[in-house]
Amino acid sequence: MSLETHKWRAYWVGVSIAAVTILDMTKVNTALPALETALGASSTELQIIVAGYVLTFGLALVPAGRIGDQRSRKTLFLVGLIVYTGMSMVAGFAGDPTTLLIARLLQGVGAGIQMPQVLGTVQELFQGKERGKAFGLFGATVGLATAFGPGLGGLAIELGGPVDGWRWIFWMNLPLGLLLILGVILFIPAAPKKQRETLSLDPIGVLLFAVTVIALMWPFLFTTGSAEDDPTRWWLLVVFAVALAAFIWWESRYARRGRAPLVPLALFRKRSFRNGLMVGTLYFAGLPPMFLLITIFMQQGLGLSALIAGLITTGFALSSAYASWWAGARINAMGAKLIVVGMIIVLSIMVSMAAAASFLPHAWIPWIVAGLLFVGGIGGGLVVSPNQTLLLEDVAVREGGLAGSVAQLGQRIGNAIGTAVALSIYYATLSREAGAVPADQVPFDALRLGLVAVALLIALALIVAVVDLRGRGDAHDLIARASE
Repeated sequence: MSLETHKWRAYWVGVSIAAVTILDMTKVNTALPALETALGASSTELQIIVAGYVLTFGLALVPAGRIGDQRSRKTLFLVGLIVYTGMSMVAGFAGDPTTLLIARLLQGVGAGIQMPQVLGTVQELFQGKERGKAFGLFGATVGLATAFGPGLGGLAIELGGPVDGWRWIFWMNLPLGLLLILGVILFIPAAPKKQRETLSLDPIGVLLFAVTVIALMWPFLFTTGSAEDDPTRWWLLVVFAVALAAFIWWESRYARRGRAPLVPLALFRKRSFRNGLMVGTLYFAGLPPMFLLITIFMQQGLGLSALIAGLITTGFALSSAYASWWAGARINAMGAKLIVVGMIIVLSIMVSMAAAASFLPHAWIPWIVAGLLFVGGIGGGLVVSPNQTLLLEDVAVREGGLAGSVAQLGQRIGNAIGTAVALSIYYATLSREAGAVPADQVPFDALRLGLVAVALLIALALIVAVVDLRGRGDAHDLIARASE
């Protein structure tokens, strides 16, 4: 087997792991009504089943990325997959909400361990134009996983029935996990011992990091938009501010002593990384919540089945996959312009869906949303893979896993904040307009206002992308003048 063939096989194993991990973030959403019926789960337990996965996923990302960079990504892949697959089985056999909740939290840990190794492996295996192609295919695969998740979850419930259909959402991870474990063993290269660094975990940094992430994500993850939400949770943002200041101080001090900090703050002095991180965080604050709003609206507002509600998003998946592949092959020539164009397309379809919910006949909405999402997928494909490529362009290979994990954490934080904003507005509208507005109009108003909120987050991402594009143009001009 040639080195080139082995490299691409390792790549597809890693990208498949990322796809399965992301898939689990969206397909479980469709199972919440079934879990409530089958297990008698309370609204709080349902919230933790979804939000807890995101929280533990985010907590594991950066430490796992750091360890993978220092030692063996192959070992971390295997550890993450074993935990993830094992907990998927436990979740599928759960007979009560508590068991499912614990399994889901540990499943998130497994996902967080393995995801940074994917980006670190891509960064290590590919350079130059080939890296753009690799990230283009990566973006296509993740886009498919994100958008197909609700449909796959709905199909599992449809085939398995209302009582046990939700179990198949977790059980399907067993054959996938076993195949991926075999793929890691056969195709992921082991790090040569002479290249492995002395393991430095920065335990105080890890503790401060954990407090910072939990304090930031907790109030957003546990926002449902209902009147029962505890407003005192927002005081955790004060804890976040204090913990973040302490974390920055400690990491700076740790680095000055010649030690390897958990997160090298020098990463944030790289313009490409800093801007790419902000773009990705804001973009993921808007896009996944859009899918969640549409899925909830189609089921609760229009009475469609979980399967049909999920299938409506498949057009986005298909066009996004093609656009990501197309953009990956052209990122070196077109650069950040692709991201700006993609953002404009995504923002336009969000505004168009909000307008359709306000002015067009209700019976048209599923068809219009499906068509607009197909167009929006083109924009989404122009954003994700180019931004991933440009974000890492100035990052050293030895820090690829860490930098990728920070970017992934930004996406999870953005997702948590955007989801909290979208759900709060959606359910607050349902509550406020109940009895005051015709019942068949209320969910359309809730969808419209929720879409406007997430569109504003995408607009912020667009502003950052434009600023980054202008800065890159200025830098190129300086380089050109210096060479004259």
